[in-house]
Amino acid sequence: MSFPARAVVDLSALASNVRSLRAHAPTAQLMAVVKADAYGHGLLPSARAALAGGATWLGTAQMDEALALRAAGITEPRVLTWLYAPGAPIARAIEADVDVAVSSASALTEVVAAARAVGRTARVHLKVDTGLGRNGLTPVDLADVLPGALRVQAEGAVALVGIWSHLAFADEPDHATVRAQHEVFADAVRLAESAGARLEVRHLANSAATLTSPQVHYDLVRPGIAVYGLSPVPQLGEPADFGLVPVMTLEAELATVKRVPAGHGVSYAHQYVTPVDTVLGVVPLGYGDGIPRHASGTPDRLGGPVRVGERTLGVAGRVCMDQLVVDLGPEAGEQAGDRVELYGTGADGGPTAQDWARAAGTISYEIVTRLSRSVPREYVGLDPQTGAPAGTAAAR
Repeated sequence: MSFPARAVVDLSALASNVRSLRAHAPTAQLMAVVKADAYGHGLLPSARAALAGGATWLGTAQMDEALALRAAGITEPRVLTWLYAPGAPIARAIEADVDVAVSSASALTEVVAAARAVGRTARVHLKVDTGLGRNGLTPVDLADVLPGALRVQAEGAVALVGIWSHLAFADEPDHATVRAQHEVFADAVRLAESAGARLEVRHLANSAATLTSPQVHYDLVRPGIAVYGLSPVPQLGEPADFGLVPVMTLEAELATVKRVPAGHGVSYAHQYVTPVDTVLGVVPLGYGDGIPRHASGTPDRLGGPVRVGERTLGVAGRVCMDQLVVDLGPEAGEQAGDRVELYGTGADGGPTAQDWARAAGTISYEIVTRLSRSVPREYVGLDPQTGAPAGTAAAR
């Protein structure tokens, strides 16, 4: 492949992150969340690496991703999927032994119909809206739905195996809503169990809560971004503070290098004008590849960081659809074809996805997840096909 950039994904680091997260929640099982193509890292290789690190569950938002895991032969761990609209392939998920979340009375009706159609019991996790205001049954809805759910369980159509919810302020562990949601969740669990539900798992903790709120670990934690080595609470600690290593390194080759005079406009609308005679380098990545345009730079504020040799520079001017420009400086010796790094582990002082998040006014989740699939992923550390130790292996 001739694409002049790549995302190098260290699967051994991903497996190590899972082991670290398990140590943070030693009394709970661990679900590695691999939604959104494993946060841009690649669904199947990341899932296999997570299992190699000791994950006992996998989680996907979309049903198609859960089905893709099963179709690829990942049959051993439990898989939960939770976000779907009417008409989703629920029957296929049930046949594939995928656990399905139920967030409304109508969703339960669909799941029951699908289970009866395929003649197999559906494993159901009731999602409770404890205060996030997103998907899920309100406590009142739960009280209304629960009797019917237990009735169809007695008939064998479903098995109520879980109750779960999601925190609104988990990245602020001292926020009052964390305790408030925990109390609502505990009430929901008590209601279900007192009504006769025999729950296998109760789960509330995402990445931030896994790392900072042990009181909500329950039976299962569901880390997402932390699996990929990024801190969900950057205001409280960098990845290394939690035993995590960023998994993805985004690198490219300089497409062109040229000398220009002082006062030369750079990129659209000349948002950046060269202050002195200098050398410009073109990096062949842009917003079409997932590089945030909000990380564009001006003479007063350079944009997203780019590591060139031992120097960390910034985007000069506007990020374009398929390229961005870096002011390499008057004494630059770089040539076309030289490697540059947009983000990586930060271990050598280079830029990280969190640095790009700050430059773009967003979060690291968006930086890695938005990276286009047109950018090749290269896998190192573990075999992406098996999750076994390997030297290097390229995929996709």
